[in-house]
Amino acid sequence: MSVYTVVDHAELEVFLAHYSLGSLDGFQGISAGIENTNYFVTTEQGEYVLTLFEQHSAEELDYFLELMAYLAEHGVPSAHPVADNQGHYLRTLKAKPAALVQRLPGKSVEQPAAVHCFTLGTELGRMHRVGQDFPRRRANSRGPGWWLQTAKKLQPLLAAEERQLLENELAFQSNYHFEQLPRGVIHADLFRDNALFVGEQLTGIIDLYYACDGLLLYDLAITANDWAVSDDGVLDEERVQALLEGYRQQRPFQPCEADAWPVILRAAALRFWLSRLNDLHFPREGEITHSKNPDVFKQILVSHIKNRQRLRLF
Repeated sequence: MSVYTVVDHAELEVFLAHYSLGSLDGFQGISAGIENTNYFVTTEQGEYVLTLFEQHSAEELDYFLELMAYLAEHGVPSAHPVADNQGHYLRTLKAKPAALVQRLPGKSVEQPAAVHCFTLGTELGRMHRVGQDFPRRRANSRGPGWWLQTAKKLQPLLAAEERQLLENELAFQSNYHFEQLPRGVIHADLFRDNALFVGEQLTGIIDLYYACDGLLLYDLAITANDWAVSDDGVLDEERVQALLEGYRQQRPFQPCEADAWPVILRAAALRFWLSRLNDLHFPREGEITHSKNPDVFKQILVSHIKNRQRLRLF
């Protein structure tokens, strides 16, 4: 979340007139994240998050907002979008698609413990299980095709060692397709800043604007690479096992997923190394922006390559 599009008080009041939320009490920009413009908004009726979408199409946004409503209505802790007076989740503000969602209690956990990982794994497993009946479909916009396009753009800007690592990993990943693995709705970006906790209770899985159809194991790998890694990029055994144990209580693993796990952990690290390199070398302008260090995921990728024999699903 960032602020690329500035909204003033009067503009927000006009926008809120289309909702039955009472008068505007206050609002402020949110600096966490990198993709869309976000504000905390307080009205007479409650607290909300306003998102102005900087890149997505209306069709994609219908998918995201319907998915958020579906998950919230099926027991997954997530923010339900707010309908306007015509029953629509999506409107326009400053010539950008915009939506309000509930602001959930809690905050992100900067240093997760095993108990947080277990709880998050349980709810991610629940999301994957109930998501099997969600009727909409969306392709992964940051899949292997995007990896190749982005790598081609970045390679001239990288040091020789990074270019070699990138080329080797892309060649390695091209050998695997995993058509037999379970697929369904995935969050695709379930980092620590996209989950809210009050103490040890998970109150919300948020920011589903990368959600798509994909390998369920890939979604779990993305989550493990942020929630269960040490500062040196190595998976922390206690936290990763807690994450996996919570997850399997909702969706038991299939035998074929065991061999895929080390490869998919690397794929998840590659995807976010590429995206952070892209944001570093091709930044977008914004009033409040928050970029993230790509070396974190390069280190995770290198660790997974070195420790591939120790990366066990069960």
